[in-house]
Amino acid sequence: MLPLVIAVHSTAPAVATGLGWALLAILFCSAIPYAVVWVGVRRGRLTDHHIGVREQRRMPLVFGMFSVLVGLAVLVLAGAPRPLVAMVVVMFAVLLVVTVVNQVWKLSAHAAVAAGSAVVLIIVFGPALVPSLAVVAVVGWSRVRLGDHTTSQVVVGALAGALTAAPTFLLLA
Repeated sequence: MLPLVIAVHSTAPAVATGLGWALLAILFCSAIPYAVVWVGVRRGRLTDHHIGVREQRRMPLVFGMFSVLVGLAVLVLAGAPRPLVAMVVVMFAVLLVVTVVNQVWKLSAHAAVAAGSAVVLIIVFGPALVPSLAVVAVVGWSRVRLGDHTTSQVVVGALAGALTAAPTFLLLA
């Protein structure tokens, strides 16, 4: 969803152009990586779409990073708006941090993505979107409530996402 918001905002008033850029980013950053996980679950190689078994995480996460890098190259070569390219770099950077940490500890990727997304929204649209940080708290609460993470895994995930996203986006946008 965030690539859509950034792409359309970056190309305003040409909404159709923004939608095209967004679809391209979403294909490589969401659709293809999710399809890999879905196929892995359907074929029995992964236990579930959350990849709860640590030993099963490496392949889908590395493939996801590869897909994001290919998408980034396509966006850059095609002349995508700079804020969208910066957003895709943020997505790659957060995914890289999550992948590295998840090899040894179960960091909350959901909290990392939520926090990184909220930070980018605040940078792009200003302090009016500070309340979007409440979504990070709700996501974190849900991960703990579902029993998928401890509070510390959610807090560290949120911090990792925010601390990775902010400087990356500010540097590149």
